[in-house]
Amino acid sequence: MTQGAPAPAQLPLELPLAPRFGREDFLASPSNAAALAMVENWPDWPDRILTLIGPAGSGKSHLLAIFAARSGALAADAASLPTLAALAAAAPPAIAVDGLDRLRDETALFHLLNFAVEHRVFVLMSARRAATAEEVRLPDLLSRLRRAPVVEIGAPDDELMRAVLEKLFRDRQLLVEPPALGYVALRLERSLDAARAFVAALDSEALARQRPVTRALAAQVLEAFAGEPAED
Repeated sequence: MTQGAPAPAQLPLELPLAPRFGREDFLASPSNAAALAMVENWPDWPDRILTLIGPAGSGKSHLLAIFAARSGALAADAASLPTLAALAAAAPPAIAVDGLDRLRDETALFHLLNFAVEHRVFVLMSARRAATAEEVRLPDLLSRLRRAPVVEIGAPDDELMRAVLEKLFRDRQLLVEPPALGYVALRLERSLDAARAFVAALDSEALARQRPVTRALAAQVLEAFAGEPAED
């Protein structure tokens, strides 16, 4: 290397951190308090079948994971539901169905809910919005979904966004100046998924530049991340 030449930028090694879905990892706030209380109050529910409604990145999957751990629920994705034979073989005490927005087989969900009613199985489902006739073509299924009590999760508030960012920075052992944290918490999209993606991008950029996370660096990454100029 030529003497006095600047050191090349370090190439960041991508080591994605898998989300942790334990109860101790869930950050409570007013926006999710009602949903968390319902999960923690299981099995003292108003009905055996409940639906969590909330925007993308609001923590629905995390709450379903907490419910599954507490209840011994069979975890299922709405895009690929278990058959009746599989349900009968598993004989689960509860079922957690994530992502009704990805539902492909309405008949399979209808059979699952009938199975739950017949065998007195608890079911917790998640969706971004309540079921409508435009989205659910099977009238009997739509009726069942509409009868299920709904617990809503709001978009993360400022308090929760700041707490989530702090936790994500700690998980990555990333030192962030307080002005940078406050700047990002107020401007980042109100989504836990957005917080995870932004922190990963900021971590990568700080490592590549070999510099601490300042407000200026956070603003630059936020501008690129959001695809629009960051506000002062």
